[in-house]
Amino acid sequence: MNITRRRVMIWGAMGAVSGLLAPVKILAQDVGLVADAEFDQTERLQAAIEAGPGHLFLPAGRYRVGQLRLPSGLMLSGVPGATILVHAGADPLLLAEGQSDISLVGLALDGDGAGGELWHGGLVHVSGCENVTIRDCTIGNTGLNGITLMASSGRVENCRVSGSAYTGIFVHDAAGVSISGNTVTDCANGGIRVWRGEAGADGTIVSGNRISGIDWTDGGNGQNGNGINIFQADEVIVADNHISDCAFSAIRLNATNNTQITGNTCLSSGEVAIFSEFAFTGSVIANNIIDGAAAGISMTNFNDGGRLASCTGNIVRNLYERSEVNPDLDSPYGIAAEADAIIAGNVIENVPGTGVVAGWGPYLRDVTISGNLVREVEFGIVVSVADQAGAATVVGNTIADAAQGAITGNAWWDVISGDLAAEAERYPQVTVRDNRVL
Repeated sequence: MNITRRRVMIWGAMGAVSGLLAPVKILAQDVGLVADAEFDQTERLQAAIEAGPGHLFLPAGRYRVGQLRLPSGLMLSGVPGATILVHAGADPLLLAEGQSDISLVGLALDGDGAGGELWHGGLVHVSGCENVTIRDCTIGNTGLNGITLMASSGRVENCRVSGSAYTGIFVHDAAGVSISGNTVTDCANGGIRVWRGEAGADGTIVSGNRISGIDWTDGGNGQNGNGINIFQADEVIVADNHISDCAFSAIRLNATNNTQITGNTCLSSGEVAIFSEFAFTGSVIANNIIDGAAAGISMTNFNDGGRLASCTGNIVRNLYERSEVNPDLDSPYGIAAEADAIIAGNVIENVPGTGVVAGWGPYLRDVTISGNLVREVEFGIVVSVADQAGAATVVGNTIADAAQGAITGNAWWDVISGDLAAEAERYPQVTVRDNRVL
């Protein structure tokens, strides 16, 4: 059936009347779409989309289409896992710019391997939009990001994103975004990225997602290969995610403020599992499980302004002897901090290196290490006592089976004091008391 001006006018009238009741629902067959046809149906589907606002439902089947532009007020839905749009072009398949109140539900999008020239373009690309919902969709096989949200607000929930040549879900300059309950797998450079062009308030919430198989195809020393990467975005919450098999970090924060990393399970990370780096302040890292990594948790780069962190209630265990992706990381550690940080109530076990590290060379200021259990390590707790290093407090920890030293003082790599508790007068800036060594 062809789409005529009369039919479009009827749909518009129906929308006006039913606006008091419910959105208009248009079926694919009513607009001339043919399931499982081999020809390009872009023109027909675009005309149906523009006939709204309303609810356009696509029944099960494959539809080969090029880029489609989405208007405000559109709900485009299908049968989950069975309504498949196959990309017949390049750059985004579904594109929304400057619109609002768009919902994409129950669609499968096959990028057919195509890429494009749009900066951080996504197979679904949303820019400058308000209140966008992407739910129960399957997105993959693309040379682009799976989903991109730029300067937009909305939700991405219960979607499956895989096979992206870049990032599964990319958020830039968020205006209120929630990413929850998604499965992101087998992406070439990143799982979920939340970035800003300039540092500032963001507030994105990343919760309850499953992320695995994240590679670092484009190389680098940490900008790729992360399950979740937060860059210059403040006030972000990363909670209750399951993250495994990432080339670099399960969770990596770069130049963030007031970020919460809580309740995540991080397995088999190729570098530091949870990394808060460079000019960060106010990182809360609590109640996470790390099992398998080249290092556990790092809150460092005081030389670049990295400071102010709380690291509590985490379990870190079964670390590797070295990182296969970062040759500089050849001495594993459970938890490390450099400035204005508390490391308390953590359990660290089976580390072929150091359990807890306070400071690096002169980069140490006011680190408190208390109430931790450290066992089966080479060194239990190492505090920097290099020239110009600041204060640290090591109180009430239990250290068991530390093969080369329980609490030592180091200048860079060199052990200067094999027993800081016995040399209190030599290093008055370091308080060591009430620790139990087994």
